[in-house]
Amino acid sequence: ISLMMADEILAETLEFYGDYIAVNPHVFSLNLPACCQGRNWDSAHLCRTTQGLTALLLSLKKCPMIRYQLSSDLAKRLAEGVKQVITKEYELFDFRRTEVPPLLLLLDRSDDAITPLLNQWTYQAMVHELLGINNNRIDLSRVPGISKDLREVVLSAENDEFYANNMYLNFAEIGSNIKNLMEDFQKKKPKEQQKLESIADMKAFVENYPQFKKMSGTVSKHVTVVGELSRLVSERNLLEVSEAEQELACQNDHSGALQSIRRLLQNPRVSELDAIRLVMLYALHYERHSSNSLPGLMLDLKNRGVSERLRKLVPAITEYGGKRVQSNDLFSPKDAVAITKQFLKGLKGVENVYTQHQPLLHETLDQLIKGKLKDNQYPYLGPSSLRDRPQDIIVFIIGGATYEEALTVYNLNRSTPGVRIVLGGTTVHNTRRWVEGGAELLPSFSTRSSRNSSSSFKEGAQRSASPFY
Repeated sequence: ISLMMADEILAETLEFYGDYIAVNPHVFSLNLPACCQGRNWDSAHLCRTTQGLTALLLSLKKCPMIRYQLSSDLAKRLAEGVKQVITKEYELFDFRRTEVPPLLLLLDRSDDAITPLLNQWTYQAMVHELLGINNNRIDLSRVPGISKDLREVVLSAENDEFYANNMYLNFAEIGSNIKNLMEDFQKKKPKEQQKLESIADMKAFVENYPQFKKMSGTVSKHVTVVGELSRLVSERNLLEVSEAEQELACQNDHSGALQSIRRLLQNPRVSELDAIRLVMLYALHYERHSSNSLPGLMLDLKNRGVSERLRKLVPAITEYGGKRVQSNDLFSPKDAVAITKQFLKGLKGVENVYTQHQPLLHETLDQLIKGKLKDNQYPYLGPSSLRDRPQDIIVFIIGGATYEEALTVYNLNRSTPGVRIVLGGTTVHNTRRWVEGGAELLPSFSTRSSRNSSSSFKEGAQRSASPFY
């Protein structure tokens, strides 16, 4: 609220609609870790979500047509709530009409329970997956040998040029870009030469040359963050884990996937969190396979010492997001074009083994932009004669979005001239948050059991924990 005072008399009041968190220029969150009880809205969270969405619409000056996922009662109820507010407060939504009206698309996380379970390899997504981003802050207090001034750091594209330029790049590119900045500094300071062949070399360089740290404080911060990411990748054997995850998400080799999972479950370097996520991915993919070996994998988890409470999350995730509730097949290419794309993707080299997966959101938005999204699966709320392709799209995921989906939206905005997409969610997930806090979304679990489960992960997985919103 902005007030203009004249002789102690209120002259003007301006209302600012900001009842949401702007995560990225094209991403917002409502910071609601768990908004539902099974497949039903918590009434207070439905009200909060409706308020947050309408605040976003008002701040963007949009009065949209509304489409929702027909298979989700959660999406329908939210659509009705937003529409009711727009109708009741019609004067607030009386914006200048555009030739093609904006569109609000409401989706349900249960339609794609795969994406929140995957390790990520682009910078922003990877930081959230391994360290946790809490309102643009990262807790590094658990990092071995961390200095006081780096125990908590801020990552924001608004005031960090390096982060803005690198947040969507792959992990290997980040290290290379940091190295280039340091080498440029060395060229200007011929006396200050030092080898830069590893992350450890870069960290030593920052410590040895405080002048560089003063000139490039944000870069030295990223050296620390990238160093910790690198340590966790090695400690948790994440290259091998991620390759197995991608095979589970994108391929249909049951025998090979089963062998990979069993080998990894026997590896002591693989954390409990990673073991659980591998079995969850197997359960979702091969739920109806004739040679389904889930009971054996559950026994392997038990033999590892994984608690019963955590093991129960495996069948619960299939109840929440399994084939019975999916409106789309997450694992089978839909047509010859999709099969060709998958084949070509496999020819691009080993570096893409870890980034084969595309979230379901990519296909949904691609169909929407082309005017091919089926009305019988994603109907309009109320009558609509709209047949033009939408240009302003706000897509909101009940149950939480992910940074992989944020990357998808970023790429679609860049590659589709004339189309502007904003992504929102009740929260922004990573796997730990999805397995622990997300358990409250699963019909078989109460808030209490979910909260108890969060203390069951062993120290190896807990080292990468931080407060998630």
